[in-house]
Amino acid sequence: MLFQLRSLGLLIIFALSPFISFAQNSDARLTNLGPQIKAAMIQGSIFIQDREGKALIYTVVRGNPAHLVAFKAENQELILDQPLPGTDGAWDMELASDGWLYIPGAKGTLYKHFPGTTTVENLGIVLPGETTVWNLAAGKNGEIFGATYPGCRVFRYHPKDGFSDVAKGPLIQGENYVRSLVYYGKTAKLYAGVGSHAGLIELDPKTGSKLSMLPDEYKNKEFVYSLEILKGVPGGDRMLTLITNGSFTLVYNLQTRKFEYQIDEMDMKAVSQTGQNNRFYYTYRSGLYSRDISLSQQAPVKHADNVGSANAMRIIGRQLFILNSDAEYLILDLDHDKLSRNKLNVPGQPIAIQSIMKGPDGRIWSGGYLAGGHAAYDPKTNTTTSYPGLHQTEGMTVKDQFIYFGIYPKGLMYEYDSRKPWDIKASNPKFLGQVSDQSRPFAVLSDQESGKIFFGMVPEYGMLGGSLVSYDTHKAKLQSHGVLVKDQSIVSLTYANHLVWAGTTVSGGLGIMPSTQEAKLFSWDVQKGLKVDEFVPVPGAKAITSMIIGPDGNIWGMASGTLFVFDPKAKKLIRSKQIYQAGVLRSHVWRDAFLVLHPSGKIYGTGSNQLFRVDPKTLDHEFIEKSASLLAMDDLGRIYFHRSAELWRYDPAKE
Repeated sequence: MLFQLRSLGLLIIFALSPFISFAQNSDARLTNLGPQIKAAMIQGSIFIQDREGKALIYTVVRGNPAHLVAFKAENQELILDQPLPGTDGAWDMELASDGWLYIPGAKGTLYKHFPGTTTVENLGIVLPGETTVWNLAAGKNGEIFGATYPGCRVFRYHPKDGFSDVAKGPLIQGENYVRSLVYYGKTAKLYAGVGSHAGLIELDPKTGSKLSMLPDEYKNKEFVYSLEILKGVPGGDRMLTLITNGSFTLVYNLQTRKFEYQIDEMDMKAVSQTGQNNRFYYTYRSGLYSRDISLSQQAPVKHADNVGSANAMRIIGRQLFILNSDAEYLILDLDHDKLSRNKLNVPGQPIAIQSIMKGPDGRIWSGGYLAGGHAAYDPKTNTTTSYPGLHQTEGMTVKDQFIYFGIYPKGLMYEYDSRKPWDIKASNPKFLGQVSDQSRPFAVLSDQESGKIFFGMVPEYGMLGGSLVSYDTHKAKLQSHGVLVKDQSIVSLTYANHLVWAGTTVSGGLGIMPSTQEAKLFSWDVQKGLKVDEFVPVPGAKAITSMIIGPDGNIWGMASGTLFVFDPKAKKLIRSKQIYQAGVLRSHVWRDAFLVLHPSGKIYGTGSNQLFRVDPKTLDHEFIEKSASLLAMDDLGRIYFHRSAELWRYDPAKE
């Protein structure tokens, strides 16, 4: 008998140690410094049995590319390590009724693998225009269903029929995510969880007909994030429905077709049902619990502490097998509540770079995408040092010896004292705080005059309006100044004429379309704590994603492919020039350009995935290199950018 369980997981662990960077590229001006951040971050995971009945653990390791790996449960031996070309991760796995294992690529692809073999087949893009597959569900006769983004669609795949769009369009018009999916064999119906405005849809895969099920009082939430079905329960099979923000689970009776009650304290990344049918196990805040699904008023039973968050779990005999998000493999003896622990030796993979910046000691700092973590490249020694522990960094800045990080998710803000050892447990970096309903701090600015650090925010999923947040380093006080441009987010910051200047985007969080048409430039009086002026420097531009002080003391910025020069004293636009054609706004634009002022007086930038140079006198520009994004500059005037997981350097002196 094949058995399974799935979910997503997280986290990362790499020692604080230096490693040598890559060799130079053949072009003397360019140097490939190699991957900066590696992580052993596991995502979609599942337990299955091989042909001999022995348990195997499958998981996907995030990276460029992601890898499908498998271990023997009995001794944690690695028996499979295959790359998944074309994707950097996978949020789920599912075993079809014919024994094939399916893996949904994070780039909109679907892969298949037969357990016991060493090959993986890429089946291609599931549906045109869909860039992410979140969740899979196994139907009958070998068919697989999947949940997609950004079209809010459900696909069907069968080896004989290929791919098809089950509902022939979005499940809910105007939404982007189908985030969760289960198949109920008794009725042959699919249940799909939608976001970023919560919805629950019953879908008939034969006819494509849809029925909205979520009560109105829950439709103001973010996502129906996870779904699980418990079978054989007295009084009717139950469906667990995890809803975010607020993170609670609704219990739905599939027989009576009614929501029965709400569970407030449980994770639902993975659950496992006992042979008694009505009792199931789950994790919550690193503890392992069980409860009787048929009893709404029953207090949960706690079985163990420090279990972590379960990626997958399954009961075999009188043992509960758990794989947590830190790649620990745990076994709970159900008779004695005794827990044993094993660590899977997950092969780490290079992680895409999300942010770069020159640090206080001249090293080039990188932040990792999704898996998080940081690294600092030393141009003097050609070595990179890893700094694990923080999640995805959207923006960074420096004040004296301190580095300030803006972290996704939940808009977390940290301060790192670079004179002291990096030690998460010792609160270095130190957590400064967060602001409700704010998610991504892309813009981070150090105001040397006031001693304040400013964070420009993008809100949570399905919301418009990003706040301006300040941290007073003298008083150790974090303060939100609210949304200063209605329905717009702040994605760039600079300081000029004793004022903070902020550039906005019309975009909000993922899952909602803009309500405004043009990005704004506004000024903020730090002493008075109020907005002073507001401008539209580039009519029609959707975002102002980079601003610096140029060689003339004016604000130089990039707005949807147009370079503009704004006089902060006269409060007027001086010059502008289109550098590249901005793409059509499909869902959001947070970052599309970066600028630095070179010691030569020239301005270097990246935008539209190209490195370019501008003559400030004439605004003449030239493109230097393709496949280049993000931007930083070292003390010698050398330019840094990234290509996926690799950090690259361009040396203008070698032209």
